Amino acid sequence: MNKPSFERPLMADCVPDLVATARGDLPATLVIRGGTLVNVISGEILPEMSIAVQGARIAYVGKDVSHTIGEHTRIIEANGKYIAPGLLDGHCHIESTQMKVTEFARAVLPSGTTGGFFDPHEISNVLGLKGLRLMLDEARTTPMAAYMQVASCVPSTHPGLETTGAYIGPEEVAEALSWGPDMIGLGEVMNFPGVVYGDETMIGEIQATLRAGKVADGHFTWAADDWRLPAYAASGVTGDHECVTKEDVVERLRLGMYAKMRQGSAWHDVAETIKACTELGLDTRRMMLVTDDRSSESLLKEGHMDFVVRLAISQGVKPVTAFQMATINTAERFGVARDIGAIIPGNIADIILLDGRLADVRVGMTIAAGQVVAENGKMTAVWDSFTYPEEALNTVKLEANIQPVDLELAAPIQEGTIGAKIIHVTENHVDTKEKHLPVTVENGKVVVSTSGEVCKIAVLERHKQTGNRAVALVGGIGFTSPAAIAMTVAHDSHNLLIIGNDDALMAEAGNRVIRMQGGVAVVTAAGVTEFPLRIAGLMSTESFEVVAAQSAAVSEALQSAGCTLNNAFMTLSLLALVVIPELRLSDKGLVRISAEGIELVSLFDEVVDNTPVAPSGNE
Repeated sequence: MNKPSFERPLMADCVPDLVATARGDLPATLVIRGGTLVNVISGEILPEMSIAVQGARIAYVGKDVSHTIGEHTRIIEANGKYIAPGLLDGHCHIESTQMKVTEFARAVLPSGTTGGFFDPHEISNVLGLKGLRLMLDEARTTPMAAYMQVASCVPSTHPGLETTGAYIGPEEVAEALSWGPDMIGLGEVMNFPGVVYGDETMIGEIQATLRAGKVADGHFTWAADDWRLPAYAASGVTGDHECVTKEDVVERLRLGMYAKMRQGSAWHDVAETIKACTELGLDTRRMMLVTDDRSSESLLKEGHMDFVVRLAISQGVKPVTAFQMATINTAERFGVARDIGAIIPGNIADIILLDGRLADVRVGMTIAAGQVVAENGKMTAVWDSFTYPEEALNTVKLEANIQPVDLELAAPIQEGTIGAKIIHVTENHVDTKEKHLPVTVENGKVVVSTSGEVCKIAVLERHKQTGNRAVALVGGIGFTSPAAIAMTVAHDSHNLLIIGNDDALMAEAGNRVIRMQGGVAVVTAAGVTEFPLRIAGLMSTESFEVVAAQSAAVSEALQSAGCTLNNAFMTLSLLALVVIPELRLSDKGLVRISAEGIELVSLFDEVVDNTPVAPSGNE
């Protein structure tokens, strides 16, 4: 089978052929005839429309394209079906699917996602610019319009709070942005306190981005009415996906920012944020729909951007408006609307044909760069696989000799009860809550029950052999029997994260992940479940179908031990992300994130009930 080219040539190089096709002198390579066009520019639904494509770009849009048809033109009869622009994800971390880019493309193209703006800050925290370059090179082999951002926060905040595998600063940002037009800008600037208070590295990275003529994305989790949001916007950051309420959307729009409304696998924000449109009636030009992080299971069961658009429509958004939020608005935000985001002459032919009602967003055919790549939910296009080098497959610099004693948690008392800070998981949201609960101490060590509310959480540094290790307490997981999970997917530094209620099982889970050179291991009374992630300890080398099955097995193993969290793996993977409130754990200790800033804090509060010590004989 001849493999098609998915080249996306510059508009300037295509002008002669496009004009020749439009006037009928050069036959179109592809024609879509007789469909109902979703015009996201005018907001209209136009019946009986046809499209002529020359190579990768659209040459003609109108009622009659018969003059563009030649002997070898491929003709697709739309028969009245809706024809819409390919869907775009305006903020996504591919690594969160645990798939490499090739498999991600295979997973999302059939459901209508033809492009996205990807922030590979997961692999960048492990491998630095080398990791970013690998993902960029792989993305260029796929049919997708895959634009990459440079990770802005490697580490996510200052090095005193965590240890990461690499460093990216202003010079690295400038270098990466010179790699081509598909290097679109600066990824989410999570160190928002650093920006507001003038951190030289953060300011320098934004300046390097603006000097390159690119855009900077944001990540601001303080309150919507906090005075520091305008200060953050003044830096040149012009988009933000950390909107969880309609007020968050309102304040960002008023400051000229793009408000990205997120529907990931473990955080469900669209139902609330979309009220800025449906209840308040605000202008939607700068509203975008995004996924941020979606698991392989979610992609297989629910879909990708098609799912998010359907959800927005179900919340009361007009179908055309919802499509705008996932096409033209996104393209305009990143300055590429003359290439993608709308079905207009000159644009790249990224097109989807829909079965049924527009509101159903049921994709029957996907066309990318002028090529039919998927039909009826299945990929039809093929392209070469991409192989990662050994350097990217051996990134866990730890010995598989973790002992239960390494996971003990020493207390400042010998026996009794002491107050402690607990990282409490928030269902379906990225934030955690800081709770204060009494915990039991025996022989100077904190004891957790295998059926209790509180588990242990540990982070072991895995990049630089520092020996750093921190242990704390976490609640809200729901284990009702002995269980442990270990993983090298631990945003954003991706050290080894271990959670459980039994030290021996925690040690075993951690050692299994080390021996796999990255991945996930769940150890329960029922047995062991492993999910190898060899690429930087983040992504699998397997097909997306295998990845989805292995991810589902992890979920099932956690549920069998009583964990009731929705998408527990993804939720737990954020417990080391030290830039989102309120409490997290890094390899350097317990970290509090609040309106006052980010700081290391002690685990223990005060003694609540101390067991009396027997009096000595001379008293």
